[in-house]
Amino acid sequence: MHASLNTEVAHSARLWNYLLGGKDNFAADREAAQYALALMPELVQSARANREFLGRAVRHLAGDAGIRQFLDIGTGLPTADNTHEVAQRVAADSRIVYVDNDPMVLTHARALLNSTPEGATDYIDADIRNTGLILELARDTLDFDQPTAIMLLGIVPFVVDDAEASRVVRELVDAVPSGSYLVISHPTKEVNGAAVEQSMKQWNESGAAPICARSRDQIAAFFTGLDLLDPGVVTCSAWRPDPAHPGITDKVSEFAGVGRKP
Repeated sequence: MHASLNTEVAHSARLWNYLLGGKDNFAADREAAQYALALMPELVQSARANREFLGRAVRHLAGDAGIRQFLDIGTGLPTADNTHEVAQRVAADSRIVYVDNDPMVLTHARALLNSTPEGATDYIDADIRNTGLILELARDTLDFDQPTAIMLLGIVPFVVDDAEASRVVRELVDAVPSGSYLVISHPTKEVNGAAVEQSMKQWNESGAAPICARSRDQIAAFFTGLDLLDPGVVTCSAWRPDPAHPGITDKVSEFAGVGRKP
């Protein structure tokens, strides 16, 4: 069962949608966003930098790394340049499975299923903690004997227990073969720390799904046993920036990394 739609409490997918200029949000989401923006004016940049990181990471994986399968957990509301759009522009036969458990995302999931004829997309309604269900249902579209990119952008911070977060990431990585990739973005207090702490405190006291920040070292620990690609775990605007399309260049309070399973 997916969560019921509660428009009175802010939701991260809808807040992110508001920050990215979308219209799929409610008053509670906009209020939470404005509160956070008062503390962290860079939050819009953070949201955009995270989205730009997704594009660069997927282009690298579908292009240079030759990956044709993506398991994108914590999809959020559809915007421009979703994972399947970026991947299938590079390789039309790319196969993408999206996972989220927000009813509003589910309502809009059809926008995520507009695949090329050569490729495939699917959508799973599940919580990230339920890795067994995710992997079982994803097998309808993905072949886990072939290299797969596991995309965890902005979702691991909602698994606030460190041991459980490590379990989730480990079980997902264990399910895919050598040559697969793990992609993570995660908020941190190492940039604009006081503002991040205060805005998260307000968020967690609002009744919304709890969230946490983690340090660079804690985020890097999720890549244990993997070959971490250069430049390592960095503010997401600094992960392999494209000189031709610089986008957000400032440091933001989202760190990101990409690792390859040897």
